[in-house]
Amino acid sequence: MIYITGDCHGDYRRFNTENFPEQKKMSRDDYVIVCGDFGYWDRSREQEWWRRWLSQKSFTLLWVDGNHENYDMLRELPVEEWKGGKAQFVSDNILHLMRGQVFDLEGVRLFSFGGARSHDIPDGILDPAAENFKAEFRRLSRKKALFRVKHVSWWEEEMPNAEEMEEGRQNLAKNQGQVDFIVTHCAASSVQDRFSGGLFQADPLTDYLEELRQACRYKRWFFGHYHDNRTVTERDWMLYEQIIRIV
Repeated sequence: MIYITGDCHGDYRRFNTENFPEQKKMSRDDYVIVCGDFGYWDRSREQEWWRRWLSQKSFTLLWVDGNHENYDMLRELPVEEWKGGKAQFVSDNILHLMRGQVFDLEGVRLFSFGGARSHDIPDGILDPAAENFKAEFRRLSRKKALFRVKHVSWWEEEMPNAEEMEEGRQNLAKNQGQVDFIVTHCAASSVQDRFSGGLFQADPLTDYLEELRQACRYKRWFFGHYHDNRTVTERDWMLYEQIIRIV
């Protein structure tokens, strides 16, 4: 069985047995996939407790990264080969699926590509190394501005680099441009335009995903990021709190 859901932001209560009773019939050979913003943020007592709680679940939890992950922490995790692609183990049953990979989940081919541009920081990004950081932080905080801090609440790695994009192209080519499912955090540009009415502008990542959308064949493309549950097209599905079965 394979289930999929949207952004968690570090809140995993949707995976309790009351909200997700299907897990009672699942094993570690069954999967739940999170479409980015899993919430791999810090080593606080609360987050460590939740990760231990998830590690005791009967299923295996897979996730692509979003624009709300701690990429400094992610870099510390070793990269391993897993089911045909590159992954990072948070625990035995919690895996980060890296960008541009194709995984074979018992005959189901899945392409993963995390990341997204943050849209909720109109007041900028502060650098703790800047001389005026403390004063600027106090000023923006007093006015309740929407800003982030480098390596605290924002990482430039939220957007992919050229090597990750090229690796994605090459891995799809090795699979003749055909997979069963694509899992990303944000959507391809044309799909984003369909539901946003111009609210979300195209960027290098959404344009890259559009390139892949035009070049490859897939049954369903699942993404999160936009905080809604919606069937945008017959093949392109936006997810948030819903957990749906796909296999």
